Amino acid sequence: MEQQQQGEIAVAAEAGLKRRHVHKFGGSSLADPVCYRRVASIVEQQVGGDELIVVSAAGKTTNRLIQLVELAEAGDEAAGEAISALQAYQQSLIDGLLEGELQLDLSKQLADDMQLIAKTLEGQFDRFARNGLLAFGEVWSARLLAALLTSRGDKAIWLDARSFLRAEDGALVKVDTALSSELLKARLAEHAGRIVVTGFIAADMEGRSLLLGRNGSDYSASLLALLADGESTTIWSDVAGVYSADPRRVKEARLLERLSLAEANELARLGSSVLHSRTLQPVADSRQRLTLRCSYNPDEGCTHILRRAPRSGGARIVSSVDQIALIELKVLPQTNYEQTVATIEAHLARHRLNPLTLQRQPDRRILRLAYTLEVAQGAFELLRDFQLQGSFTGLIQKEGYSLVALVGAGVTDNAEQCHRFYQLLADQPLEFVQVARDGLSLVAVLRQVVLEPLLIALHSALFSRPTRVGLVVFGKGNIGGHWLSLYAREKARLEHELNLALTLYGVFSSEGGLLDEEGLNPLKVQDNFNPKPLIWPELLSQLEQHGFDALIALDMTASETVSRYYPDFAQLGIHIIAANKFAGAADSEFYQRIKQTCRDHQVQWRYNATVGAGLPIQSSIQMLRQSGDRIQGVSGIFSGTLSWLFQQYDGTRPFSELVDEAWQHGLTEPDPREDLSGQDVRRKLLILAREAGFELDSADIELENLVPVTLRKVTADQFMDRLKELDGPIQTAFEGAKRLGKVLRYVARFEHDGKARVGLEALEPHHPFANLLPCDNIFAIESDSYRTNPLVIQGPGAGREVTAAAIQYDLWQICASL
Repeated sequence: MEQQQQGEIAVAAEAGLKRRHVHKFGGSSLADPVCYRRVASIVEQQVGGDELIVVSAAGKTTNRLIQLVELAEAGDEAAGEAISALQAYQQSLIDGLLEGELQLDLSKQLADDMQLIAKTLEGQFDRFARNGLLAFGEVWSARLLAALLTSRGDKAIWLDARSFLRAEDGALVKVDTALSSELLKARLAEHAGRIVVTGFIAADMEGRSLLLGRNGSDYSASLLALLADGESTTIWSDVAGVYSADPRRVKEARLLERLSLAEANELARLGSSVLHSRTLQPVADSRQRLTLRCSYNPDEGCTHILRRAPRSGGARIVSSVDQIALIELKVLPQTNYEQTVATIEAHLARHRLNPLTLQRQPDRRILRLAYTLEVAQGAFELLRDFQLQGSFTGLIQKEGYSLVALVGAGVTDNAEQCHRFYQLLADQPLEFVQVARDGLSLVAVLRQVVLEPLLIALHSALFSRPTRVGLVVFGKGNIGGHWLSLYAREKARLEHELNLALTLYGVFSSEGGLLDEEGLNPLKVQDNFNPKPLIWPELLSQLEQHGFDALIALDMTASETVSRYYPDFAQLGIHIIAANKFAGAADSEFYQRIKQTCRDHQVQWRYNATVGAGLPIQSSIQMLRQSGDRIQGVSGIFSGTLSWLFQQYDGTRPFSELVDEAWQHGLTEPDPREDLSGQDVRRKLLILAREAGFELDSADIELENLVPVTLRKVTADQFMDRLKELDGPIQTAFEGAKRLGKVLRYVARFEHDGKARVGLEALEPHHPFANLLPCDNIFAIESDSYRTNPLVIQGPGAGREVTAAAIQYDLWQICASL
């Protein structure tokens, strides 16, 4: 065994393994052939092709196996009937999903397994053999799903977790992660495609079967991602994720898109059927992302569990457990109460019997522990044996209680929510309330009542309030100043229509800025502005401590420095709206870093204002791609300044005079070379190409700079004095186009083969790009659906009014999704 393991470790060390995605499907997702096919379709839609698929036993197979073992141990003749019924169920799954050689092969393996089970049950068997019998459910599921995927043309193999998952037996099976990781990597190195892995089971160092306990398959999945350094784990079940309350009892309950790992752990500790503490531990110990989704309706939505989520500032979930038991004991007078209670809690924890909640009564020397009914008896028996040590007495267990809890980071500090909680409990048969020390929950234990009215009242009182959104603005100049005025005018309507409470939390300019949780006046801040110096580490620390439900940063600067902090914003859970082009046109590594960080933390980065101002360019590209269309190319005139210049230029006036006139009227940047260089147009083209799904960098785009090399490094004043040096090259290009009966325009375009260019083009006089209104932009989007007749969008592509409106639209979109 040792030599085999060492060889496997050597193989693993040599293998260069990329990060995989783990998907777990529970028994309810595999209950019948229809469910299996649905799961196969979900797997096939994953783009990697090398996913690790963890499965539970199909339907109620594990319960059937437990019943079968218990019947055999009792010598009940019904065990034979139970074997036949179990085999018939498994055979029906095979027959309903496979045909031909695969069907025959799995049927034979199933028959062999059933013979082995029957033979084992005839004799004496220890608990390891019992574990092996219960493990068949996962083996059958993994074998069948792998065969189904293969039959559909998607080659997959199945893997018994006992071949790599090594653990130490005990009350709490302890996995040897170091050894298990090396053994797993050896297995993965042997097969680069999809692998279906058994959940719930492991093996000790002698290869004997061990079970990972209740909800062991969920734990297997997150553990597998930890061992393989997987990128993500998705747990598929019959619910879409975590709701603000049980949707079966509270119709207004809504799916939570994001939940912090701390909140998830607290919810699991309080008896959630969706989340389990042991499943979450590997998430905390690794780089993986965790997502909960519904296999019955994959498009219903999901919940992302984030290591670091924005502070919720209060309760996010109303949780409940209908039937619980209270175990009560009395600490003896001659012992230290606090020490004894701590010893009791530690003893229970060692045996995985932590209570849902507890009440300490030091004055009466009483400790009360709350448990679900399924584990209360085990805790009582453990404490009964522990009582013999003589530190406490009077051990009793009472049933007929319920638990209601508010869960959310900061709930215990939210005075309004605490008041409503106690207010609604005033008329209830309350036993006690426990306030979590970490501020994550308020827990009430009641004598058993019909909970629905209380749950509905709590949910309504807590979640009908407006969503509190803080806004931090960077840039209050030309665009920023106009947006502040627009925001002041539109704030009330936005709050009313989306049930929001908006606060202008901060405003920053090149001079520095201000933060005020009470809110800044958007009109006064433009003139009466007494900023403090902007020190980025201090600002980020302050933003991390915000008390809003959501925070949005609006970047209306042209500052590369601000854009460099987008990943930091995203890590803090801060949504980003940008008119700033630097991030969207940054080098690929930084651009992808922003995108990935936003995905990891479920943050939106919207930048519709970066190209075309208020024109719906990016949203149109996104809509086409989301509808299944493929973008073949985008072209157009992306600069209002260059649009005006070449619409006006007909050879009768020097080009330099037109540049000077545009400069005098504010149609160019303070330094016209910003426009004439084409750099801004190239940034816009790069942003659109990436939005269309093309992996380009700025260097991949050919650029025709209209500024002569001799003028590129002189001062702005010197450039304006030497404007006439522009005339010769432009005149030559114009005359060349004129001889062909064409007109000259400055065009940007990229095509599906990766070719991209920004520069002068000679166009037919009737071409759509040739006849624009002054300063207009035009965009032509070609796709599979719009190949011969491109989708054309035309209008003003610059200006503070339309750009501010684009910012406001992005703000509306983010707020509507909160």
